[in-house]
Amino acid sequence: MKAALADRNARRYLSAVVVSGFGTMAMSLVAGIWVKSLTGSDSLAGLTAFCFWAPTAAGPALGALADVLGARPVLIWTNVVMGAVLCLLFLVRSPAQVWLLFAVLVLYGVSFVLLDAAEAAVLPAAVPEALLAEVNGLRMSASEGTRLAAPLLGAGLFTVAGGDAVVALDAATFAACAWLLASLRLPRTAGSRAPAARGWAARTADGARFLFGDPFLRRLVLSGAVLMLVSGVNGAAVFAVVDHGLHREPGFTGVLSAIQGGGTVLGGLIAGPVLRRAGEARLSAAGGLLFAVSVALRATPSEPVVAAASLLSGLGLPWVLVAAFTAVQRITPRDLLATVSATANSLLFVPTAVGMALGAGLLALTSHRPVLYAAALAGALAAAYGLRDRRRAVRTPDRGTGGAC
Repeated sequence: MKAALADRNARRYLSAVVVSGFGTMAMSLVAGIWVKSLTGSDSLAGLTAFCFWAPTAAGPALGALADVLGARPVLIWTNVVMGAVLCLLFLVRSPAQVWLLFAVLVLYGVSFVLLDAAEAAVLPAAVPEALLAEVNGLRMSASEGTRLAAPLLGAGLFTVAGGDAVVALDAATFAACAWLLASLRLPRTAGSRAPAARGWAARTADGARFLFGDPFLRRLVLSGAVLMLVSGVNGAAVFAVVDHGLHREPGFTGVLSAIQGGGTVLGGLIAGPVLRRAGEARLSAAGGLLFAVSVALRATPSEPVVAAASLLSGLGLPWVLVAAFTAVQRITPRDLLATVSATANSLLFVPTAVGMALGAGLLALTSHRPVLYAAALAGALAAAYGLRDRRRAVRTPDRGTGGAC
């Protein structure tokens, strides 16, 4: 961790993650509050989260676009453009302008996917390979840390000064991120435009073929996808756990969420050192098994046990993601990295939404305990599947480096 924080590029990148996280997490909560205050509609307020996350399904195509345009320009200019686009929200004054808020949120979601893909393509060139796992783990810890604090800041700012103040804050964070990421010292060829011979559509298909054609990556990502599906089912069951299992008020879910967030911060901090010693497959399997155990423990009608389960859940699931992201960054050829990374992101995060819908449907048919036990079994099997191939990720030989620019 000290070595990662001592690296100039790593510090600047992680600073950008923290700055971006504060703006994004503040806006993600305030968007729903804003819509609710303007329209009085719970359903429209809930639709804001859908707008944020729906573009994730288009990840492979957006990742290919980042490769075609060049990951580094996409990384910088997406932040610049989104900072300007957010200023359109200064026009929102009544329910008649709510459509503008939804349109900006969809663009916000598109920027999420583009930035994640571009970061994945630039990061392996920005930091030494020996630090890649630590930086990925610290990134997750930083993101979760801002997730714990930023929504309170955003809600407080909205209450005191209104939506315009939150928009101004978020636009400023985009500008700051653009400056921090533009200051990264990279090899001249890193994050540059991909060869013109392969177009956007062909590159999208190439990314999927590469991801599924490599047995190591395929197992890690498919194992992670099932575990993220389980996480969606687990999330859908939380209110049933609190109500029927613990006989507490719904507000107690906030306590469990905070405990899980603390576990995620801890999991991200130790993921890098564990990965270097155990390899991606073992780290993913260990995290998946911890998470599966936590899901089963949530069925226990005991507050201390459920609290411990929340901590284990936060600890284990980041290991699955860090293992998959690091393996993708190490193995994928540079000119396909944004495409493959975005494809992997879609495969890992879309199942969470599917799992929430599946969990909600199952809870309408039976109690939360059999649902959680079945989900825990599926998670354990997924973790075991990912462990069947325990090779370490091999560095792709085409990662040539030029002089720093």
